[in-house]
Amino acid sequence: MTVDAANPAEEAAAKAWASLKGHLDAGESFVFEAGAGAGKTYSLLDALDYLIARDGRRLVRSRQKIACTTYTNVARNNILARTDSHPSVFCETTHAFAWSLISGFQKQLRATLPELPAWQALLTEGPPLEELTVEYALGRRTIEDGKALLHHDDIFPLTIHLLENAKFRRLVASRFPIILIDEYQDTNADLVEAFAKHFFGEPGAPQFGLFGDHWQKIYGDGCGSVDHPALRRVEKGANFRSVPVIVDCLNRVRPDLKQVPKDPAAKGTVSVYHTNGWVGKRRTTNHWQGDLPAEEARRAFLATRETLGGDHGWNFDDALNTKVLMLTQRAVATGQGYASLPTVFRFNDSFSRKRDEHLAFFVDHLEPAAEAFLQKRYGAMFASIDTHAPTFKSPRDKALWASAMTKLCELRTSGTVGDVIEHLREAGRPHLPSKLLQLNVELAQAVAAGGELSSRQRELQALHAVPYAEVTELAEYHKGHSPFETKHGVKGEQFENVLAVFGRGWNEYDFKAFLEMSARGVTGGEEYERYRNLFYVVCSRPKTNLALLFTHELTPAAMKMMVDWFAGAAFVDLGPTIQQ
Repeated sequence: MTVDAANPAEEAAAKAWASLKGHLDAGESFVFEAGAGAGKTYSLLDALDYLIARDGRRLVRSRQKIACTTYTNVARNNILARTDSHPSVFCETTHAFAWSLISGFQKQLRATLPELPAWQALLTEGPPLEELTVEYALGRRTIEDGKALLHHDDIFPLTIHLLENAKFRRLVASRFPIILIDEYQDTNADLVEAFAKHFFGEPGAPQFGLFGDHWQKIYGDGCGSVDHPALRRVEKGANFRSVPVIVDCLNRVRPDLKQVPKDPAAKGTVSVYHTNGWVGKRRTTNHWQGDLPAEEARRAFLATRETLGGDHGWNFDDALNTKVLMLTQRAVATGQGYASLPTVFRFNDSFSRKRDEHLAFFVDHLEPAAEAFLQKRYGAMFASIDTHAPTFKSPRDKALWASAMTKLCELRTSGTVGDVIEHLREAGRPHLPSKLLQLNVELAQAVAAGGELSSRQRELQALHAVPYAEVTELAEYHKGHSPFETKHGVKGEQFENVLAVFGRGWNEYDFKAFLEMSARGVTGGEEYERYRNLFYVVCSRPKTNLALLFTHELTPAAMKMMVDWFAGAAFVDLGPTIQQ
């Protein structure tokens, strides 16, 4: 590894690589801890490249592989691309890896299924268990066509049960003599505990390499920190992402893993905006306690954005480089301009992941078609709605399409979702998909009959009343054109500028309490770590400029903690600015 002496981060990375390589050569299992911006994935890929060069041919000849498990399919695809899908590497998500281990043990799986509570009722009603083949494909728990189809949540309990068998463990070690785990902190805690019990430090076990950062564990069932006598520890004290002023703050927040930046002379800013000077009654409902009333919170955000855009030159229209991080999907929806949608649906996934069929059609097909029509790209318009360009038999056919699309574009800004649906039903250009047409016909019939609507029909009825312009804003969000994102949604990402808004709204998080705990010297506990990890993830996203806005009141202890951690930052009290 060539090292640039003017780049302290490279020096730190070279030191970590030397330690990592030593453990690889010694056959020792290890935890590779790399803070935000350290280039943890690069180190994992360097390890894979080294192992392929060293052992690749031998592993292929002996029909063995290096296993590399990931948390997401995106990470899996990136690793496969970097290693050129080398035959000595098996890279999959943790669920897919676990299934590859257990799928061939059908007899044992059938014997274990009755022990899983979720399967007991299904197996009572279904055909005899010995007649079933156990499969895992769509993550849907059901019995059909002679198959017992597993849910995602079934995979790890079954794997853990099989790991109790010594013969099974020997087969795993024989097939995968080296197992590397990407983002180890997000790996299922029970599965990691089973690895620790049966493999770590045991003779003949695979060599394990755990790559990640336990301070970035922000998902529910992850294991977080892993400590075991048989695991050597490697720390990568580099930060290739952020400028020194941000790295300095991160080091004060996290003094046990000091980082050095790549360019000691790089310039940037850190600023803290708070609302302690606002005089008035703050909110008192449970998960909003201590926060500003909604209108004042919005004024505080707008004032912060105006200052950052005017005095500091942030461009909030450049969503690729500037992000506003909110705590909840509801907050993102309000900021982006589709505030009604969270009130329509019971589950946020309906709009945040387009689980609702209408929104999926609007965002993925209708919106691109309308935009293409406005740009006179008619081939793209028909492609967007999955329709071959029709054969026009007369000028009237073209005129009908033009009229229908013109009316649709008008309704996109002035009408409701119900208006757009009715227009599509009447004009037939574009066609409303048959499933959506049926749902709307059934809703109309149920309303006319005066009977009680199903929960799905109540959601559709409420969706009809939403201004369609909110759907357009939702489409912008899904295209990545929105400056707004949730704090959980940006893990692994980086941006030039980040404005992080800290308030209430979700009883899982209270950042004022986190600051107070830190001031008292608290360093552990489930609640504290949940607050701490998300705070760290958010503050470590920017490359150049970081701004934090607190809409809930900070106690003297909380404020002192912020001043200690963000020493040298500009602290601005927005209270007088937003006071009515």
